[in-house]
Amino acid sequence: MSRPQTPEQPLDVQGDSSPHRRIEDSGEGTQNSHRMLGFSDALLSIIATVMILPVTHTEISPEQQFDKSIQKLLATRIAVYLMTFLIVTVAWAAHTRLFQVVGKIDDTLALLNLACMMTITLLPYTFSLMVTFPDVPLGIFLFCVCVITIGTVQALIVGYAFHFPHLLNPRIQRSAHRALCRQHSLRLVLRGPALCLVAAGFSLFFYPMSYLLMVTIIFLPHVSKATSWCKVRLMGRQEPPARSVEPFSFDLHAPLSKERVEAFSDGVYAIVATLLILDICEDNVPDPKDVQEQFHGSLVAALGAHGPQFLAYFGSFATVGLLWFAHHSLFLHVRKATQAMGLLNTLSLAFVGGLPLAYQQTSAFAQQPRDELERVRVSCAIIFFASIFQFAIWTAALLRQAETLQPSVQFGGQEHAFMFAKLALYPCASLLAFAATCLLSRFSTAIFHLMQISVPFAFLLLRLLMRLALAGLRALQGLRPAHPVPSQAEAEAQSRLLPASC
Repeated sequence: MSRPQTPEQPLDVQGDSSPHRRIEDSGEGTQNSHRMLGFSDALLSIIATVMILPVTHTEISPEQQFDKSIQKLLATRIAVYLMTFLIVTVAWAAHTRLFQVVGKIDDTLALLNLACMMTITLLPYTFSLMVTFPDVPLGIFLFCVCVITIGTVQALIVGYAFHFPHLLNPRIQRSAHRALCRQHSLRLVLRGPALCLVAAGFSLFFYPMSYLLMVTIIFLPHVSKATSWCKVRLMGRQEPPARSVEPFSFDLHAPLSKERVEAFSDGVYAIVATLLILDICEDNVPDPKDVQEQFHGSLVAALGAHGPQFLAYFGSFATVGLLWFAHHSLFLHVRKATQAMGLLNTLSLAFVGGLPLAYQQTSAFAQQPRDELERVRVSCAIIFFASIFQFAIWTAALLRQAETLQPSVQFGGQEHAFMFAKLALYPCASLLAFAATCLLSRFSTAIFHLMQISVPFAFLLLRLLMRLALAGLRALQGLRPAHPVPSQAEAEAQSRLLPASC
């Protein structure tokens, strides 16, 4: 058993991380869970992001037209991708909360966690089956089986950790409500798999119901929060006595820490940027035989034929990088992330994960110019939703600005207008480009490339432009006719006309 913590050594949610404690843990065959949690976060962010690969590799031959059937196929795959991405983020949140309770790990817990991660790595394969064979329920069934297995392994981790209390967070070890905390933990990790168990059953004879149940998993924490709020307000129920251990009772309503949200988000952005260059390496390296036959041995000429793809890559990477920069700037001023901010951030990341699809659409302009209008609109829509949810995060933070934001970006703060412009830049640019393609469809490709080129320069000039705009507003206010101040004689004359006071 670990020694009780002294007041001079504060605990975080993961337990004590002092060097002396780490040495003792190694002697007892246990170690702190920080590194394993970091490994799990990285793996989960990768798995959530590579879900887009089956969608980006949707084969559309040059002879095929981007008609309604292709649009319906692509829209269906995007919808299924968004659903599975959000389910993976729910699993990540549950896993993070799980290791707020489990403070230390031994060999058995490490192996159980690896089994959980191995099952999670199978999710992209089952998703590929779902989008490739949408009318065959086997893909849905296998996806649900993977989620059920993940929940079962996480339940085993909970049971094992509470059977050996020295693995728990030290404050939970001393808690009088340890059994209630165990119950909350099991409820968290098993309610999603329970819905997937029902969804797996429906997949055998009515698979649309399976999709509806899987979508329910995404919004279940928010539905539970709304239900609890209604019970307290309408029925006057009091909170349970275990609120004294709320940080460690797996409160499903408590948002994850700002640091964990930032770490997961950075992982998604980094992986999306990496997927872009992987596509370049796979599709734009000339075949030696083609170089000899078609370009007479000139590698420069062969690479020049791939110029539009490289242009699309640079534009797509700039979009990913600038969206990350806007996200970084926003969370730099965030004190605390609320539940609504966490949900909006997840939705933004889901569309950021779709940016490789936008790259594939824009890189196909040269091969299929007749479909460029539809492809431009798909790319503009993905960029718009990825950026508008970032703007929504900031809007949600402003609603509780005293709790969530630094004073500099609150209403009236010195950075408020600059942050507003930075987060509104991509939504406005993508929406403007989409509208322009409706009016000038013949120039859709030029309009899209102009947006990709102009937005980075706008980011560089944004602070200067904001200062000029604010100076212009102050100048306009200074030009307003001021009310003349009456002279002392006029003031005395007016006072004699007024009735005497009582």
